[in-house]
Amino acid sequence: MTERFNSSGRVQKAPENFLTPAGVKTVFAEGKQGRRDFIRRAFAAASTATAAGVAAVAAPANAWAQGNPIPTEGGDPNILNLPAHATGLGQGVATEGYGKPSKYESNLQRRQSPGLTQTTQASVSFAPLQSLFGIVTPSGLHFERHHQGWWDIDPSKHRFMINGMVKNPKVFTMDEIMRLPSVSRFHFIECGANTAVDWGNVAVPTVQYTHGMLSCSEFTGVPLITLLELAGADLKNGKFVLAEGGDGSAMTRTIPMSLITSGEVLVAYGQNGEMLRPENGYPLRLVVPGVQGVSWVKYLRRVEVGDQPYAAKDEAIHYIDLQPSGLHRQYTNIQECKSVVTTPSGGQVLLDKGFYNITGLAWSGKGKIKRVDVSTDGGRNWRQARLETPVLSKALTRFNLDWVWDGKPAIIQSRAQDETGYVQPMYKQLRDVRGTRSIYHNNAIQSWLVQENGEVKNVQVS
Repeated sequence: MTERFNSSGRVQKAPENFLTPAGVKTVFAEGKQGRRDFIRRAFAAASTATAAGVAAVAAPANAWAQGNPIPTEGGDPNILNLPAHATGLGQGVATEGYGKPSKYESNLQRRQSPGLTQTTQASVSFAPLQSLFGIVTPSGLHFERHHQGWWDIDPSKHRFMINGMVKNPKVFTMDEIMRLPSVSRFHFIECGANTAVDWGNVAVPTVQYTHGMLSCSEFTGVPLITLLELAGADLKNGKFVLAEGGDGSAMTRTIPMSLITSGEVLVAYGQNGEMLRPENGYPLRLVVPGVQGVSWVKYLRRVEVGDQPYAAKDEAIHYIDLQPSGLHRQYTNIQECKSVVTTPSGGQVLLDKGFYNITGLAWSGKGKIKRVDVSTDGGRNWRQARLETPVLSKALTRFNLDWVWDGKPAIIQSRAQDETGYVQPMYKQLRDVRGTRSIYHNNAIQSWLVQENGEVKNVQVS
């Protein structure tokens, strides 16, 4: 094992942006042809049109990315010459009242996909999965999905209401909610449209843009069932609740009462040890573990108890699956078992032959991840990866696998299985059932092609 480590390879980071300004214009032009055509063709067309420009917009291969190799002779100046930080006083305590990342990590950002939408207020920013460790997403890198922009709401003026099939309609202030018994739990949140642009064909090059509508945090709040009981909710006849957000889009979603009575659904105010960030729903949001992110209503202002689904706009028209028959599959809320390799992944470059640590993330809306298998030959052979602890229910699970690259082309894939026995499908298996007209709930196996020159590209294998 140690001999393999001695021949470890180096990885050049993926570019932060993948389209030139001309490419963005191409995306907008395609978008004007209609949304479904846009999803199918826009990014592919722009990527093709600007292929020569990708290298130009890629982050420069700096010394850190190249490993700052030790000179073969003459000694290492990084050791022989004392740097300033070894010879003088550093900065004092509380120089920054709220700590921030190193300036050398300034490129690590969530990013909007160029030209994805006509306005940033109704758009997405993607988490940089390729550069994250462990399973927790820093709050400042948590992906964003807004329907009418985000707001920084005064918590003293925010109210949470419960009405409908209840004996005592309630209005709670933030202080009243935060005085109640709370719980803290780790859970992933994934947008139902994650990996949507690759449903019909390869469209975007890096894992940040293929899978970056995914994050995992520790959420703190009050179980919704506690608040419903305080309002005297009719838990026998009330089969559903309608959750309503307080932003301009008035986002509303139906939540089955069976999820709520389990105690899993939270009215959350905390994230990763602090209050929610405004972009993530401050001061109050719904946490619905395992369910697509649109149901995690932000700026939560009201819950109504009812005896049937509410067929709100964003569950009757959007976030549905168009089947080959022409029928819509509705209320497909649970995010099924899925995984992705984050290194090596699209846009990265393997600079040497030798040892590499294949790493990635797996998750399931139905419980814990049971195992992850990794293939380096396009699915012909599989090896079981190591699952790093803790392995939590409805949370991200980190996996790792040792690999020695021989310099020949390789296709890297991961295949997850959850505790129910469900196995992540290949693209062909998914399309055989659901066709190619859908854009939501794509949990197919992701493939990364490592070329002989070390460049890693997004490809699809049936």
